[in-house]
Amino acid sequence: MTTTAPFPDPGPLDLHAAPPLRWGVVGTGEIAGDFTDALHAHTAQRVVAVTSRTTDRAEAFGRQHGVDGAWTDAHAMAAEVDVVYVATPHSRHHDDALAAITAGTPVLVEKPMATSVAETESLAAAARAHGVLVAEAMWTRYLPHSVVLARLLADGALGDVRLADAAVGWQVDLGSGGRMLDPALGGGALLDMGVYALWFAHFAVGHPVSVTAGGTVRPDGVDLDAAAVLVGAGGALATAATTLRATTDGRAGITGTRGSVRFDDHVVFPAGFTLTRDGRESSWQDPTRLRGRDGLAHEGAAIARLVADGVTDSPVHGLEDSLALARTVEAVRAQLTVVG
Repeated sequence: MTTTAPFPDPGPLDLHAAPPLRWGVVGTGEIAGDFTDALHAHTAQRVVAVTSRTTDRAEAFGRQHGVDGAWTDAHAMAAEVDVVYVATPHSRHHDDALAAITAGTPVLVEKPMATSVAETESLAAAARAHGVLVAEAMWTRYLPHSVVLARLLADGALGDVRLADAAVGWQVDLGSGGRMLDPALGGGALLDMGVYALWFAHFAVGHPVSVTAGGTVRPDGVDLDAAAVLVGAGGALATAATTLRATTDGRAGITGTRGSVRFDDHVVFPAGFTLTRDGRESSWQDPTRLRGRDGLAHEGAAIARLVADGVTDSPVHGLEDSLALARTVEAVRAQLTVVG
């Protein structure tokens, strides 16, 4: 039986109400363009500068996405804007984020924050030393469905969480080359797709006390697929899986002693979910019209509020969360089997 039921407040939905800030973007790839377009279309935020390795690439990005300032020096650009978004390949995240931090400018770093625990620790230490906000761009955590679900969990609506599951993967042509398959750029399933599934596992059961995993990695270091079981401090179990060799539906779920939640669509993007309690199903649907990567606007508006308020660590996905996630990624990677 399906019913409607009151759900927690999804948080601020008027994204134009967030304090308008001047953003600088480092990188000119697909996610940089999507983030810029989402901000310009759905918020009062404005990207006013972009940094690339060459002026030509920066200017081309600016023409396509309505950005006037073209730079080749990330540190110099950071000093001229209110907040920086780092959208370069994974292997560049540490150095490009550090350029903004040392300029004293808050920075949103595309996930994963860095390619190793050591680099993530370095950025966390620099953020604290310079007293600026440094946040991992785990944009799914800022979507309305995550806000509502986090409050349901905090309120005990599901009881004690016992199980959670998420599988995130998109099929990639293994003969195509490119960033996703380049070990020098942090290629592989884990850092690009698997980080979402592992984040959801953390979200559901907390920072894990143990991680058991299996999967495959090529001799060049590019992981092809992986599955992990995470055990939370209270004994709850979460499974997280990822692959480059198939496309998953991303319909994650959480089961507790009083009820369960199952997503109606891909958990990474704006989606609804079904809450089941006492044999009754209640449907929650995203009240916004944003779909797909337009949902990046929620993250941008949320970070703008934090920056305007002088907050130096995200209250929903902070530095300790990024460090815990990096440790889980490394633990999974260490257990994969090398294949020829």
